[in-house]
Amino acid sequence: MIRRILQWNARTVLIRAAILIAVIAIADWRIAFDATLGFLYMFPIVLLGTVLGWWQLVAAALFCTFLSDRLDPFPMEYEIPRDILVFLVLTIAGFLARDLAKGFRREMASLASVEKEVVARRAAEEQLEFLIQSSPAAVLTMTADGEILLANPAAHRLFGVLGGSLAGRRITRYVPALGSVPSIGRGSPSFRTEMQTRGQRESGEVFLADVFFSTYSTAAGPRLAALLVDASEQLREREESSLQQLLAGSRILVAAVSHEVRNVCGAIGMMHENLARNGALTGNQDFEALGSLVETLSKIASLELKQSTSTSEPSRVDLREILADLRIVLEPYCEESDIQLRWEIPDDLPLVQADRHSLFQVLLNLTKNSQRALESASRKVIEIAVSARKEGVSLRITDSGPGIPTGKKLFQPLQKGADATGLGLYLSRAFMRSFRGDLRHEPSHDPSEAGCCFVLDLVAASATDEQGAVEDLPLVVAHAPDTTLTA
Repeated sequence: MIRRILQWNARTVLIRAAILIAVIAIADWRIAFDATLGFLYMFPIVLLGTVLGWWQLVAAALFCTFLSDRLDPFPMEYEIPRDILVFLVLTIAGFLARDLAKGFRREMASLASVEKEVVARRAAEEQLEFLIQSSPAAVLTMTADGEILLANPAAHRLFGVLGGSLAGRRITRYVPALGSVPSIGRGSPSFRTEMQTRGQRESGEVFLADVFFSTYSTAAGPRLAALLVDASEQLREREESSLQQLLAGSRILVAAVSHEVRNVCGAIGMMHENLARNGALTGNQDFEALGSLVETLSKIASLELKQSTSTSEPSRVDLREILADLRIVLEPYCEESDIQLRWEIPDDLPLVQADRHSLFQVLLNLTKNSQRALESASRKVIEIAVSARKEGVSLRITDSGPGIPTGKKLFQPLQKGADATGLGLYLSRAFMRSFRGDLRHEPSHDPSEAGCCFVLDLVAASATDEQGAVEDLPLVVAHAPDTTLTA
């Protein structure tokens, strides 16, 4: 009953309290009784205490005291003490009702808030459980000593075990590296990091795993949570791509060596023919053997190296995506070297014909060359600008370094004084020409200005589509003019 009364709204309470006061006042006025009925005003005052403030309760108590005094008078010597007593009783009753109502409403609000939080927590737990259960990544929670507490279905599939059988097992059986993660103690920092390690399935099959894990504390002790992803396929794709790039670079390198050998063999062959015409060494077996060796070596060096069908064919690529990947790779190194990177890339670039990995290697080689050139420069700036042209796209890589020395021969392999083998620019141009592009050095128009600029010319994919499919042509190799000898 009390709970129901406390749930009434203010208007209902006021109407019913007014009716009670009127009924009590009429009864006190009309009924002759040896005792006063003023104590009955406590009931409407209690009702009013559930909705009124303290000063409003005092006013209501004064009004009820006035009604009791006028409708049921006492002898004069007892009138004032009685009125004071009635007023105090009514006021205290109203204040008690007010505090009781406030406490009840506070408890109800707190209970509603708790219920709301419970519902929200239950919904969040259901969503989290659904996310974990449906996640394609393996999710595990473990104790500090590596005992698995919870594992989702993806973890059972990853480790090749029956569903629900991982709980209670040791994680070191499947991912030994997680067994060496130190547990957190009181005051020690928690771990939130990632690693790449090897795992083992129940059958003994080994796989590469990307592991994201964190440690945390609970009332039951330290815990370890881990998320595992099988990275074996990415490893295979990366290694196969690296192999294809190695083979492509090796073919170009062999073509370069064959070309140089062919030049030397041409010179030796010319000398052999000159000596043979003189007739001084006619019939000399060593001289004839030398001619046979030169002829055989020339045939070997003149073999055309065609592109293998296993290599990645040029395709339609988005140059903006490649430059975005290049930016991810370059920016950390440039920040460490205090090099300012400037990018000028328009939004409306056409797709270009290129091999994605080869083009990325060319860009990386050119920017690395610029980084080395800027090590001793006072002003360190690398600018990468892209502009559209009639049949494709031109990409300029400009640096503020010392520039190319006068008389320096570019795009030639095995040069004296070059870093390593001097094949970087040579192979870069060969890669570009393999998908109908080109790499060229653009000298500065002002000889007094330092710096270096290389331009990559790429063919738009639409232009190649109009020309039809690209035929299987011999690999184009940049080289210097052939060396010849005359008599």
